[in-house]
Amino acid sequence: MPAHPPHPLKFAANLSWLYADLPFLSRFEAAARDGFEGVECLFPHEHPRDEIAARLRDLGLQLVLFNAVPGHWAAGERGLASLAGREAHFQSSVLAALELATQLECPRVHLMAGLCDSLHRDAAWARYEANLRWAAEQARQHGRTVLIEPINPRDMPGYLLTHQAAAHDLVQRIASPHLQVQMDLYHCQIVEGDLSMRLRHWLPTGQVGHLQIAAVPDRGEPDQGELFYPHLFAELRDLQWPGWIGCEYRPRAAPMADQPGAATTQGLGWFKQAMAV
Repeated sequence: MPAHPPHPLKFAANLSWLYADLPFLSRFEAAARDGFEGVECLFPHEHPRDEIAARLRDLGLQLVLFNAVPGHWAAGERGLASLAGREAHFQSSVLAALELATQLECPRVHLMAGLCDSLHRDAAWARYEANLRWAAEQARQHGRTVLIEPINPRDMPGYLLTHQAAAHDLVQRIASPHLQVQMDLYHCQIVEGDLSMRLRHWLPTGQVGHLQIAAVPDRGEPDQGELFYPHLFAELRDLQWPGWIGCEYRPRAAPMADQPGAATTQGLGWFKQAMAV
């Protein structure tokens, strides 16, 4: 019997992190030139949506994920979904994000949980679940999926959601196919480790809607550090992962004034190797 070809993996360039020395709207062309077919970003609402739509269309790119407005980012807010007294702001941000996702044909929107001190976590969790139930229903009506992501407390102290099991427990309780987990392997390694077993446990549940990668501990290209990504990519192929893998990392090379974008491109050896399998 002939061997089956390896299951293909799909990588999406995070345009908020990669090609950062280029103007945002120029990053789409750079990603397409380097071989990416998908892109993701943090806050597309900060840029003209018609311009984004045109670049996606003209370059044959798919926008696979972005974040809803997370509150006052510059003032330190990191999401609204669990914050007391911000329910109206949360709802308006979700509706605006789903409308934008529909226009840009993006299937997924990440909803950040928000920060919480240890004294008020129970109340924050109750608000979080109630708000996510509402958001999942809005996502259903728009034909989209909303995602929640555990984030490590070293990079984001006080963030409410830090562990995979907690995220999956919420998804199971709400029981909507329009709410899934965004599993960032960088955050998961810092908080929990044992990534091969966690992938084997969580991916078959169908509750993971998106993956992201970066090296640990420096959050650079996934080709150095304590994670051996060729092994993890092999795990994902064995598990027949059908979704996207977001490249949310910080290129190690310094930007070059005479070659904007080149620092990202020069660090894509790992990507070429992964796509060549």
